[in-house]
Amino acid sequence: MSILENILKTVVLEEATIIEKVTLSKSAFRIRLQGDSIRKATFTPGAFLRMALGIGKEELSMKDKIRSYSVWDIDKEKGTLDLAIATHSNGVGSQWAKDCKEGDTIYYKWKKGNFTADDSADSYIMIGDRSALSHLYMINRNIGKDKQIVSVIYNSDKSELFPDIDGRFPFNFHELPENPYHEIIVQLKEIIPTLKDKTIAYIAGDSRTCIAINHFFRKELHWDTKRIKTKPFWNPEKKGLE
Repeated sequence: MSILENILKTVVLEEATIIEKVTLSKSAFRIRLQGDSIRKATFTPGAFLRMALGIGKEELSMKDKIRSYSVWDIDKEKGTLDLAIATHSNGVGSQWAKDCKEGDTIYYKWKKGNFTADDSADSYIMIGDRSALSHLYMINRNIGKDKQIVSVIYNSDKSELFPDIDGRFPFNFHELPENPYHEIIVQLKEIIPTLKDKTIAYIAGDSRTCIAINHFFRKELHWDTKRIKTKPFWNPEKKGLE
């Protein structure tokens, strides 16, 4: 382990233990972490973790050792939080999710970002793929009651999509190919006229789709950018923190 990695572990990063690992689908796991640092956290719904998964692997560059994961659920009283990790690639994060086991120690740092729950609207549009599903579930549970919520959640194999932490399916699932922005825009043109009053759109997942849908809202519909919340979770041509 390098000096820098040792400093990260002992000074910069928080520590937690995997206490449960459950298969959600053929390509996703729920991983539950527990630690005193979670009890003390100031948590904003929509925050995520930067996790150091490649510490000690000298063959990896530093950017390849860090992966970001959304917090799907948190119980500060018990000091636990849940992650939902997809394994659709052969990258460091996917391999870690497959290989990790209960009792393992992980190191992480909190990141808030801007893709967090905003309860100021009357209607919401949730758009994303499997990689963004747990994050959108968290947003959905924290924007208040009596909201109008429409959704386009997609995957090439619908069976790989999973229910929320409470077992419910609050979103509409669609079986669509990778980067299906044309199909999504067609659906949005039917959905948007049914929305009431102030609306916020959450767009997440494949960066290519995020860019195209964001452009549709800004350039074709002329929405204020404050009403469009976009978070690319992955890009097929990039990895890690590139």
